Amino acid sequence: MNRRLLIWLPFAVFVGLAGLVLYGLYRPDNTVVRSALVGKPLPEFRLAPIAPGKPGLAAADMKGGVRLLNVFGSWCIPCIAEAPQLMALKNRGVEIDAIAIRDTGPAVQRFLTENGDPYARVGDDPRSQVQLSLGSSGVPETFVIDAEGRIAHQHVGPINANEVDDILKAIEDAK
Repeated sequence: MNRRLLIWLPFAVFVGLAGLVLYGLYRPDNTVVRSALVGKPLPEFRLAPIAPGKPGLAAADMKGGVRLLNVFGSWCIPCIAEAPQLMALKNRGVEIDAIAIRDTGPAVQRFLTENGDPYARVGDDPRSQVQLSLGSSGVPETFVIDAEGRIAHQHVGPINANEVDDILKAIEDAK
């Protein structure tokens, strides 16, 4: 191989890698996560209560009306940012239940006192077993559950103020 070409080879590799990185940075994001469980029944589960004065949560509790199931942690910063939107949904008549992931009762109580309490029930998932069975990969994550106990919609990440109407539409669509 010609020596001049060998001298330019590292530069060409660098330019190629830089181009690949720039492409990855500037291509449009695909923020839609397609869950394999949408349209399917909730997996069976029964979680003990974690918040004082609130019942635990079971899959059977999620039948009979459209409601939200929020997966959260008191230690989760995006969950704090999401709290006002969950309160706004509750104030608009949305029933919301929750699963607390790898948490403690006092920490959950403090979280609810400081950030508002939109939840009817809060179940304790100390090893994230139910979270994983739902196909949830992190917190916060919110599921719209229809009256038959099927997952109608999955929202990954915190619900932002501009997404409240989208969640209300998903709830309406699940009726």
